[in-house]
Amino acid sequence: MAASPQQQGQGGPGSGGWTPEQFWSLLDKADRRFARVRDLPSFGRQEPDEFAKAFRAYTQLWRMQQEHRHRLLDAGLRRWQVGEIAARIAHLYYAQYQRTADTALLSEAFVFYHAVLDRAYFQDADHHLAPAKHLRFLARFLLVALLLGRRSHTVPRLASDIRTLLDDSKKSFQDAEYKEWKHVVQEIARFLRADSPFMNMRPLRYSYAFDPPPDTLRTVPTTVKKRGLVLSDTILCSYYPNEVKFTDLSIDVFRMVQCLEWEPCGSFALNDGYSAHDESGQNQPNLLKDLRDAALPPNPLKTILYRPSVTHFLTVLSTKCEELPSNGIMLIYLSATGEMGTSGFCPDTGENVLSNFNKFDISSLSHTSSKENKEPCLWLGCRETEGSNCIYPGDLIPFTRRPLFLVIDSSTSYAFKAVYSWY
Repeated sequence: MAASPQQQGQGGPGSGGWTPEQFWSLLDKADRRFARVRDLPSFGRQEPDEFAKAFRAYTQLWRMQQEHRHRLLDAGLRRWQVGEIAARIAHLYYAQYQRTADTALLSEAFVFYHAVLDRAYFQDADHHLAPAKHLRFLARFLLVALLLGRRSHTVPRLASDIRTLLDDSKKSFQDAEYKEWKHVVQEIARFLRADSPFMNMRPLRYSYAFDPPPDTLRTVPTTVKKRGLVLSDTILCSYYPNEVKFTDLSIDVFRMVQCLEWEPCGSFALNDGYSAHDESGQNQPNLLKDLRDAALPPNPLKTILYRPSVTHFLTVLSTKCEELPSNGIMLIYLSATGEMGTSGFCPDTGENVLSNFNKFDISSLSHTSSKENKEPCLWLGCRETEGSNCIYPGDLIPFTRRPLFLVIDSSTSYAFKAVYSWY
């Protein structure tokens, strides 16, 4: 896990022999490294070197603008550029959270985003792309705030700011771009309406306010433990035509994410996730040290797939199964429209699935299923191409070599019970 700019040592370009040209050169290099990080896949246990390089570059930029702010302002630095550096540091934290599921990183992203918002770095910017940059910043901050459950103050403020900014900046957008952002605003409104009934209810995450202490939770007795299996990896996938979502996070996957994480405790939970920053960028207390109880186990790694193709879903699943620890369990959550098939809810559905799988001939070019004998399935795509956009129970059988926990949220979930007869 990369350290935050506040935690890095005091050395490098920020100390001696500094020139404004070094800052601009490092800014270009950091932008290129940020682009490479943004293009990385969101799954995989091994952290790519690009993360460390990008963090190092933006750490140096942050320290340089702190120590030489007046000289950089004279050299042409603008406040929105300082805000963009902080926002990209926050985005790097969020990207690491996506790969590691460590809520400490998500909380650090929240702190940097909140500092940019409070200091209004993007307001009244004299750049022709300023409204678009400001909207992207607000949308990314809103996603982080939603994941951390900051529904009482931060989320309504951000949603209102996005709607107001878009109305005020309508003339600066092309028609197509304005329609895209208008659609985002509508997505936010639908998402918040769907989630509002849960605001004053018990949180989906484990919470010290509602749940017993971790050491009193029920565990598997040592005498019946076989392999000491733990939930280590999850794939959360949804595909519905008109589902409630914000960006690539549907409402059902959003709630699954919360169910698979421990509730932040410590000072971050007590002060609503934000401590006042001074202009030097220091934040107290250190969230990385005071966020979670050390007795809590780590969160499982989560890979979110929004409307993937069948081939992409199976590729990600095979990659994650290959990297699964020897004592790890893979949880697969599939939420999609189901196709009943001719066998319907008959008790022989499992036998039909296994029979068709046994009869599968890889050398045959013809379709293995016909309209007269169609298996129940999940649709991951349009229904124009028969079979190629479907997930059948038999598609998951090769992955039962590793411990799987299936959650099928569909009208055809009954058919996937047949997978467990292969264990």
